[in-house]
Amino acid sequence: MPTTADWRRPSVVALLLANLVPVAGVLFFGWEVFPLMFLFWVENVIVGGFNVLKMIFAGGGGRLGQASKFFLIPFFCVHYGMFTFIHGIFIVAMFGGGMERSPGFPNLETFWRTIQENHLGWAVLGLVISRGISFVTNFLANGECRRVAAPMLMAQPYGRIVVLHLAILGGGFLVMALHSPVLGLLLLVVLKTALDLAGHLRERNIFSELPVKRD
Repeated sequence: MPTTADWRRPSVVALLLANLVPVAGVLFFGWEVFPLMFLFWVENVIVGGFNVLKMIFAGGGGRLGQASKFFLIPFFCVHYGMFTFIHGIFIVAMFGGGMERSPGFPNLETFWRTIQENHLGWAVLGLVISRGISFVTNFLANGECRRVAAPMLMAQPYGRIVVLHLAILGGGFLVMALHSPVLGLLLLVVLKTALDLAGHLRERNIFSELPVKRD
């Protein structure tokens, strides 16, 4: 359970605020399942981008940890990129009406058009700001960067994303079966927020227990 100190973390406050934006989308912009699923997929892209930054700034592991970055960062970009690419196609095919409605996805033109058509701009910006605040306050300012080595960060996003999106996909199919009622969509946002918060705090606990590694 989150403690009082956890609720006061800037990254936790930012995470909760960013996850409130989809609530406004459901209530005021008529979002159904696909905009939510697409937004959650975009968050995968954002998570991957910030993980690359973490790998660059990671100071743990000594000289070997630093040297490994030259291989691990490009490998992560390719491997995580393919993982995200396939996941995105699945989201569009299953929830967006099929690939014929989004030809060429996920090229930049289709990506940006989908964001505009579904009024996702502010929500995406909120996710970027939330992840940025966590990167600055937790990873840099709180010294996680001095404890974590690049090899550990290589695998870090996958476990969190897989658990999160298995739950979300299951909920998405259920909401579609119920013809996207507002209550079901809001519950889906709450489920995602709860899992996201749990994953965020678990990550903070793991990183805080690591020793500062020196040569």
